[in-house]
Amino acid sequence: MALLRFDNVSKAYGHLPLLAHVEFQIDPGERVCLVGRNGTGKTTLLRLITGAALPDDGEIWRRDTLRVAHLEQEVPPDTEQTVFESVAAGLGELGSLLAAYHQVTRQAGGAEPATLARLARLHGRIDALDGWNIKQKVETVLTRLSLPADKALFDCSGGTRRQVMLARALVSEPDLLLLDEPTNHLDISAITWLEKYLLNYRAALIFITHDRTFLRHLATRIVELDRGRLCSFPGDFDGYLRKKDELLDIEIRAMAKFDKKLAEEEAWIRRGIKARRTRNEGRVRALQALRQVHARRISVQGRAHFNIDAGETSGKLVVDLRRVSFGYGQNLVIRDLSTRIMRGDRVGIIGPNGSGKSTLLKLILGELMPSGGQVVMGTRLQLAYFDQHRRILDSEKTVRENLTDSNYVTVRGRSRHVIGYLKGFLFPPQRIDAPVQALSGGERNRLLLAKIFTQPANMLVLDEPTNDLDVDTLELLEELLAEYEGTLLLVSHDRTFLDNVVTSTLVFEGDGKVGEYTGGYEDWERYRLHVEAERDEASGRPSGLAPVRPPVQEKSNGKPRKLTYKERRELEALPEKIESLEAEQSELHGLMGDADFYRQPGEKITATIDRLEAVKLELESRYARWQELELLAQAAKS
Repeated sequence: MALLRFDNVSKAYGHLPLLAHVEFQIDPGERVCLVGRNGTGKTTLLRLITGAALPDDGEIWRRDTLRVAHLEQEVPPDTEQTVFESVAAGLGELGSLLAAYHQVTRQAGGAEPATLARLARLHGRIDALDGWNIKQKVETVLTRLSLPADKALFDCSGGTRRQVMLARALVSEPDLLLLDEPTNHLDISAITWLEKYLLNYRAALIFITHDRTFLRHLATRIVELDRGRLCSFPGDFDGYLRKKDELLDIEIRAMAKFDKKLAEEEAWIRRGIKARRTRNEGRVRALQALRQVHARRISVQGRAHFNIDAGETSGKLVVDLRRVSFGYGQNLVIRDLSTRIMRGDRVGIIGPNGSGKSTLLKLILGELMPSGGQVVMGTRLQLAYFDQHRRILDSEKTVRENLTDSNYVTVRGRSRHVIGYLKGFLFPPQRIDAPVQALSGGERNRLLLAKIFTQPANMLVLDEPTNDLDVDTLELLEELLAEYEGTLLLVSHDRTFLDNVVTSTLVFEGDGKVGEYTGGYEDWERYRLHVEAERDEASGRPSGLAPVRPPVQEKSNGKPRKLTYKERRELEALPEKIESLEAEQSELHGLMGDADFYRQPGEKITATIDRLEAVKLELESRYARWQELELLAQAAKS
């Protein structure tokens, strides 16, 4: 039985139709990703589901006992509550009891009779409500999201407060969970934990995300909101992309055919006196109907289009870090880091929140001075900096005023009108004079990109540029950065974006250590898994992975060694093994994409998810081993 259903629902803001007579249904156990361009109404759709917004027309049916939890994009306001109390507040009476118990156990004088008596009463009531498992769940979620349980919410940053609201939504155990950009402000370890948590989540889920890896791992159905219409695409994200391209091609051909017919009829009606005297009144009425259809047509929203000016060529050496250290008080976040960044390098910087990624950028930019070592910058550098906090935008000024004092900007030596320039960043003319404080997160990010791209830059420093951008704009930015001839430093938690853009990574590994690796995020993750597998093998613990060592060019008498007989047999057998694992992986994805999958007993769901994870890891291991043996075989032949 459906949890919720939209019947002929419409919603508009002013002249803009966000939903036009749509039908929609969500069933238990589904994981639906809502996709669409920024500003199309995805957040409004979630607000309609919760009842925070009402439809202009149509009906929204909800199951009588339906419990909904909603993580919104907006940062929650300041409050005197602690993080633990804020998270537990989503649990009703049990949450209040757990918050009180948590508070009392941390008060001074805990051994006094009155305190002990209150603890006993709270303990008994929590026990009666079977609340200890929930308490453990709250504490686990706080730990995995790295949230300080006893910190007051008003002392937390906006990003931390939003993580608190995510934790609150997760522990409330609703029938339907709504998540609006849940990966914003999370580091990669928290994102991967959230993926696994939601894969085991038995309630229905509707989520909005720009994180394509997160989307691919979770969604069992894609629902697209486009020009007021909802279209459902069962299956995975890549299948949706293929089908969407097909549908757009069909739509473009149909519109071209329609426009040709309209043009012919307009030419007919404009003919001379003789034609007008003898014209067919039915044909005139048909033309009027064609005109009305054309007037109501909402065209496909244009893609963003902008360019990066790489400026003059910098010196070959861009940044030389010489045994650099930096800390805050006793906390050393960077310890003895030495590395060189050369012209044309594209370096990704990875690490948990608070590990020192932004600090490293500020050391390179000269905003901070190292406590030890030296930062030497290259010559002829033209630098552009995208700050994740968007501090270079003046929230009191308008969009236009943040770019220029006149109506024109200079880009690549040419003067362009600000309206035409900002159109490439998807700003309609009516938004040009809107104050920045009224913009959405995605609009602010696009405005900041527009601002820094007005200047030539042979070195780009981008700190979390992907937050709140829609997928189309993300992909355009990827393409531009891939073709960019300057030097790039990129901090991002978007795994797909990192893999598509960077060629090497600096990884914060704890205790101030920063490791340097070739490739993107997936290359580093594969290497990390192999190191863990080798560590487990050395300690005698089963890892579930055949240990795979990095390719080594072993030599004998100065020549690469040949494969052993055993290795040749292994290399011959690997393609068949990989093909078998890929077939099993595809079959498991198919099972999980079935709407009935989550109606099975919990142990069957968990077993399938665990097997899928094991197959993924084994495939990565086999691929790496295949690459290693192929390299050895090729080296021996050369």
